Amino acid sequence: MSADPLTGVVDALKHASIIPDVVPDDFAPTVLFSIIFPNGKEVLTGQEWTVEDSLEEPNINFTPMQNTGSDDEPSYTLVMTDPDAPSRAEPIYREFRHWVITGLKAPALTSSETANPLATKPKASTTPYRPPGPRPKSGWHRYTFLLFQEPSGGFTIPQGAPEYGAELEQRRSWKAVDFGKQYGLTLVGATYFLVHSKDD
Repeated sequence: MSADPLTGVVDALKHASIIPDVVPDDFAPTVLFSIIFPNGKEVLTGQEWTVEDSLEEPNINFTPMQNTGSDDEPSYTLVMTDPDAPSRAEPIYREFRHWVITGLKAPALTSSETANPLATKPKASTTPYRPPGPRPKSGWHRYTFLLFQEPSGGFTIPQGAPEYGAELEQRRSWKAVDFGKQYGLTLVGATYFLVHSKDD
């Protein structure tokens, strides 16, 4: 693993074949971020979790290179996707869309050590969070979070777009990177964790 944290992210994604299964070979992250669940657990790249660890919608902690606190401060979209649906050996529903939330903002810069470090969520999720639920005997699933920087001024996913589909069948066979390209989003960060069925 590289001493440079951003290079380390790429190394980890390649090791898990998330590059190229989910993101392209030329992906170069520019933002480090972390996913923190209400139970206090934080996603560490490649960490093995149980289903129970990830039942509730998490929060996001990230530090962009610039955060002026002005109206020009960048906004972000976060998605969670499973490339191993229904299994890594037979991913016929790659990718399964678990979560899409837009309009995320970095916390305001402050000298206070007690300031909330979590990103603000000014909008409701476009795709409501659905926790990992791997099928029995389907092995480990690589639940992947991708962070996109939005165009200046943000953007709106139009009503009726596939990302509003919250039913099981509507979440299947979705491509996060293609979604980003459609709306002019820039992929700036990625991480993942592993979960398998309780019956495995």
